[in-house]
Amino acid sequence: MFSVVTRQPCEQAGLKALSRTPVIVTLVVLLVSIVVLVAITLIQIHHPEILPPGLKYGIVLDAGSSRTTVYVYQWPAEKENNTGVVSQTFKCSVKGSGISSYGNNPQDAPKAFEDCMLKVKGQVPEHLHGSTRIYLGATAGMRLLRLQNETAANEVLASIQNYFKSQPFDFRGAQIISGQEEGVYGWISANYIMGNFLEKNLWHMWVHPHGVETTGALDLGGASTQISFVAEEKMGLNISDIVQVSLYGYTYTLYTHSFQCYGRNEAEKRFLAMLLQNSPTETNLTNPCYPRNYSTTFTVDHIFDSLCTEKQRPTSYDPSSLITFEGTGNPSLCREKVASIFDIKACHDQEGCSFDGTYQPKVQGPFVAFAGFYYTASALNLSGSFSLDSFNSSTWNFCSQDWSELPFLLPKFDEVYARSYCFSAHYIYHLLINGYKFTEETWPQIRFEKEVGNSSIGWSLGYMLSLTNQIPAGSPLIRLPIQPTVFVGILAFFTATALLCLAFLLYLCSMSRTKRRSERVFDHAVDSE
Repeated sequence: MFSVVTRQPCEQAGLKALSRTPVIVTLVVLLVSIVVLVAITLIQIHHPEILPPGLKYGIVLDAGSSRTTVYVYQWPAEKENNTGVVSQTFKCSVKGSGISSYGNNPQDAPKAFEDCMLKVKGQVPEHLHGSTRIYLGATAGMRLLRLQNETAANEVLASIQNYFKSQPFDFRGAQIISGQEEGVYGWISANYIMGNFLEKNLWHMWVHPHGVETTGALDLGGASTQISFVAEEKMGLNISDIVQVSLYGYTYTLYTHSFQCYGRNEAEKRFLAMLLQNSPTETNLTNPCYPRNYSTTFTVDHIFDSLCTEKQRPTSYDPSSLITFEGTGNPSLCREKVASIFDIKACHDQEGCSFDGTYQPKVQGPFVAFAGFYYTASALNLSGSFSLDSFNSSTWNFCSQDWSELPFLLPKFDEVYARSYCFSAHYIYHLLINGYKFTEETWPQIRFEKEVGNSSIGWSLGYMLSLTNQIPAGSPLIRLPIQPTVFVGILAFFTATALLCLAFLLYLCSMSRTKRRSERVFDHAVDSE
């Protein structure tokens, strides 16, 4: 006798329904967890930043040797590692030449600012005018004027200070910055806007980029030029050329040097003075760097009124006498003669020497060349990075053009700049190759840039970044729709829930397979009996 155990249909259906219940519940919880995870992540990433309750503004006037430019900067009230996250919001070029040209009539210097300052007032909220600091920094043009006539330089600055005291902003002074400061601030600007100091992570928080190398800075102004970069090599360096910069919780050791009288405008004056020295009695001279069929006339004082040409000045001359220069458009002769501007012999064949007896470590890594470097490359129809061969061929092509052809080659034609681009190109070649010791291999590491994004590359942004260390922090910045600690907690909770659901589903699947296997064994045993 034996009996067969059988399940009634209703009982079997009830058991199956009961076994499916935890599976359905688990799947629902898993699905909800995944949806919540995806939703909060997308919101966190794509939600626009909430503007802080306390934006701050700063204004910097870059008073260069040839022009003055006004920049308006903005940053959140909360600072990152004691330095504000600064962005450029407005730029205005002051009409006329640089403030150093007002040495004989200092009372007229502020008049040129009126137009730009009227526009600046509209860029900064009116209720913040009184708390917005404004600074004027003058560079090589004023450094030369101070050396030549300190009284005139002080009167120009005093006139500017009186003007800004009548403005609604918090004026913090007009000062002449040193060449070294100009180089350091230019390096800070270049690296800041290229994201080498800060970047936003997935959660819109500012962090220091991992493994990012800094970029060297090459600045070419009207009266001076600067080179700045982080150099591993320290031996032999003049202690005055080494500067430590602390930004965003990191310290950088820079080599930086400024060459007075090696700016583009002053270098060209020295070049014209050299041509005049070679033919002191001539009133009509040829200039191989000027385009063919171009001629211009200067007073002798135009060439020798600068401290940069003082050593070349004749012992006796009539400042009002006229000298005419006629262009021959000869690129080979231009390059040959421009080389004499640089005193390479002062190095006495010393290793690690640039020119004028200045020690310099070997250039390394990427560089950005801005200001006069960029404008000259742009005139040659070049930008970004390119080979030395491309630069030379473009230079030769440009310098071989007739004067009548240049208006068709240059998008913005200006006689003063157009006649000098050939000189500038050959000057840049000698400065970078024979001066700073770039080679055919390292030349492509230089990028010729004017700006990155909406920010101009120049010393003024670095100046503003440094000055924000002295500006008190205000109310905290709200960067995220969900605060970081809360967001991490939510993320961890739903991730753990999803993982537990997956583990439970795997467990149920495993139990289901074991149960089915047992039932098959049981059914087989029954059939055998």
